[in-house]
Amino acid sequence: MSSTYGERFRFTIFGQSHSPAIGVTIEGIPAGSRIDTGRLQLFLERRAPGHDATATPRKEADYVEFLCGIKDGITCGTPLTAIIRNTNTRSGDYDKLRTCPRPGHADYTGAVRYKDAQDPAGGGHFSGRLTAPLCIAGGIALQLLAQQGITIGSHIQTIEAVADDAFDPMNISAQALKALAAMRFPVLREGAEEEMRQAVLDALQDGDSVGGIIECAAVGLPAGWGDPMFGGMENRIAQIVFGIPAVRGLEFGAGFAAAAMRGSRHNDPFVVKDGSVTTATNHHGGILGGITSGMPLLFRAAIKPTPSIGMTQHTADLKTGEQTELSIGGRHDPCIVPRAVPVMEAAAAAAIYDAYLCSL
Repeated sequence: MSSTYGERFRFTIFGQSHSPAIGVTIEGIPAGSRIDTGRLQLFLERRAPGHDATATPRKEADYVEFLCGIKDGITCGTPLTAIIRNTNTRSGDYDKLRTCPRPGHADYTGAVRYKDAQDPAGGGHFSGRLTAPLCIAGGIALQLLAQQGITIGSHIQTIEAVADDAFDPMNISAQALKALAAMRFPVLREGAEEEMRQAVLDALQDGDSVGGIIECAAVGLPAGWGDPMFGGMENRIAQIVFGIPAVRGLEFGAGFAAAAMRGSRHNDPFVVKDGSVTTATNHHGGILGGITSGMPLLFRAAIKPTPSIGMTQHTADLKTGEQTELSIGGRHDPCIVPRAVPVMEAAAAAAIYDAYLCSL
């Protein structure tokens, strides 16, 4: 099923942007696992809309309700189902999109695939709203991985042409990743937040939008998780990351820059430190042959500009078959990158926790 992910930590996301509720059913969590629901709620609030001038003004509490599978914070071993109710929808804003699709959005391809059954309100099942239940599954995985000494965190590497400092692939600490998680606008370089915010606000004033890049890291991973050929750690992460709407590219370690390196530079020499095998550099981003090496796991995901913009764009009227123009009203993010940061962490956590269960 296209809305189901995972091998051992397996979950299915359901709902639409403007349906009464959205949610997730998770299987594979060992019975007796402790989940801090208050901490999970705080994680969901990092992604929730309506809290920042650079995001959509749609306000949703994103309060998670558990229907089954957990009691008093302890998992039962049976499927866990959780929902988030949609409370602030304005479906009328999307009536025109049923016949006049947004350029750059799935309105057209969804209409071709599902015909009259397609729900365009809020983007339906194609909406970034569906990353909220992904954050439920991933937020739980983050807690379970933390119990194994593994920490995952991200920062905004770029928004439009504004760049933050990059992670040092050899020296990423759990403390630094936790500090980023406490920031509404997580960046490493002083001054980067103000510059990035201005780039977003400038685009918003023009009726336009901007994209960017998120850099994500995981530390505390042991060597030996992941499987060749199609169960490798990159494969697992790539599958779920590309399930996040607006992701257009993904690279691990040195990524595309590796293509310009010679092998003598790209190869990470093995060294023995304190009786353990490690590497002198980390161009491989913590993964070799699909299997974790024990070094920090590092990847970057490119996020496209939001398709819903106020500027007039050319489109086609699917009902009349004629060319027409479209200007998007309603409530939309001029840049989804800041709100996508916890989503990227959730995706990474789900993939890594699934690999952990498969390694047992």
